[in-house]
Amino acid sequence: MTATGSNPRKAVVVGAGPVGCLAAMSLAKMGWAVDIYEGRPDMRLPSSKAAAQQRSINLAISARGLAAIQAIDPGAADRFLSTVIPMRGRMIHDAQGRLESQPYDRDGQCINSIGRAFLNEDLLKEALCVPGIRVFFQHKVLSIDFDRRKMSVRNVEAAEDVDVSFDFCIGADGSYSIVRRQLMRVVRMDYQQWYIPHDYIELKMPAGPPKEPGGDPTFLLDPNHLHIWPRHTFMLIALPNKDGTFTCTLFAPTAEFDRLDSDEAIVKWFQANFPDALPLIGERALLDDFHRNPRSALMSIKARPYHYKDRAIILGDSAHAMVPFYGQGLNCGLEDVRVLDILLRQAQVDATSQVPEGEEDSRLASALARYSESRHEDLVAICDLAMDNYVEMRHSVTTVAYRFRKALDNLLYSLNREHVTAKDVVPALGEKTFTNALSGWLPLYTMVTFRPDISYSTVRRKFQRQTQVLELAGWLSAGVVVGTVGITCITLLRRLYNRP
Repeated sequence: MTATGSNPRKAVVVGAGPVGCLAAMSLAKMGWAVDIYEGRPDMRLPSSKAAAQQRSINLAISARGLAAIQAIDPGAADRFLSTVIPMRGRMIHDAQGRLESQPYDRDGQCINSIGRAFLNEDLLKEALCVPGIRVFFQHKVLSIDFDRRKMSVRNVEAAEDVDVSFDFCIGADGSYSIVRRQLMRVVRMDYQQWYIPHDYIELKMPAGPPKEPGGDPTFLLDPNHLHIWPRHTFMLIALPNKDGTFTCTLFAPTAEFDRLDSDEAIVKWFQANFPDALPLIGERALLDDFHRNPRSALMSIKARPYHYKDRAIILGDSAHAMVPFYGQGLNCGLEDVRVLDILLRQAQVDATSQVPEGEEDSRLASALARYSESRHEDLVAICDLAMDNYVEMRHSVTTVAYRFRKALDNLLYSLNREHVTAKDVVPALGEKTFTNALSGWLPLYTMVTFRPDISYSTVRRKFQRQTQVLELAGWLSAGVVVGTVGITCITLLRRLYNRP
């Protein structure tokens, strides 16, 4: 590669969601000139916000996502934290309306609730404050020629097609990514996509009345919990919003939804399964949401590799869409940006070194190849863990076996001499992808949610080893109980037999 000038090279980011905006900020801070292309209208418009509310699962951002924002722009991370609502645990609602709080972490660490539309808008504003970033809404990518470094884009408002030149392309355009489809034309990409036989629909729980005239609205439920109504094959969840409302999402088998084919059927089903939630949502509001909001599918995607030469890479849902049951889709996508940022800096990729036509930037190509190679196992691991967590949320949390294992899990965790929290490890993650410094017993949820220094693949391997210990402990405990009962019975029988 030969430097032929000092003007910044041009990067295009396809997709103006949270991952795309953070990726643009990362590149711009390294000296790239960045253009973001988004097929949808400006998300800051009222019409865009209304549309987003109809089919958006509220987001739970945790330590991994916050660590990524912190690594790219510490100031943005501080401003962002002032807009979230902390949730310190799950609140389980049983079929009789009884409540059980299950804290996420013994040290009080929490996950944070935020509306998807608000997060998108907030990160977009942060991106547009960074010099060198421009955004083009209602510009749909039609095709990409990676070898010629040309992208064909449809300007929807002007009803015209334009050709866009670029040096580097990032695809952050979601599950149905056009960048991924175009990469498949030039890359031998392994690709899996499947839908689970469950759908979801979004509902709204209104705010409560103010405590005093002229005061702020109140929450009808504890705002510092993620509320779950687990019903074995389906579940309802509720996450708090700043305005006192809760965004509720109903997950159920497709066949279960199909049976809810009338207003009467919907209300009766909620009365039977969610008797404490129905009066809080309201029958009329429930039916309005069912008729207005779309029923949406749940999809999982795995792909490999994620890049092509020094020309392009896909991040976030474009590369690894996952079901939302671990709350890691957003966090993982933002972590993708942090990992790529570190690898680009470690490879000393120069944003001002122009590459002659027909040649490659060997440093950039090496960094992208390293990303594909090192990141794949992590992404497969979290996709699988997210799928497994659905069973835990809708069923396992109500079982005696789960509670026993959770209690034993927490007991072994409490025996650790050293307590490491997210605050202890985040400062180092601007320079290192992962430290994977493991010591003592660590619950799965703690590793996934509160330890961004541990890669997802390392989390899964440690969890599998610890599961073997818990299973053995369970069998030993069962053996002790059976043995105790057996000895007691034998003793009683002997006493009865030996009676005169």
